[in-house]
Amino acid sequence: MGAVPKVRISKSRGRKRSSQWKIKARSLVTCDWCGAPKRPHHVCMSCGTYRGEQVIEIEEE
Repeated sequence: MGAVPKVRISKSRGRKRSSQWKIKARSLVTCDWCGAPKRPHHVCMSCGTYRGEQVIEIEEE
């Protein structure tokens, strides 16, 4: 036999559990050096700095 629940889970109880499966908006902070929005604890993709140090070189277009 397969996995069969002993007690049926009610609709409200199942919906309470599935209500937590929502997508959260990404949090953004401003870069200290160029002021562009960036993700926290990540390298700024517009100037290439992380915590005040130049980490990657960004090519100008």
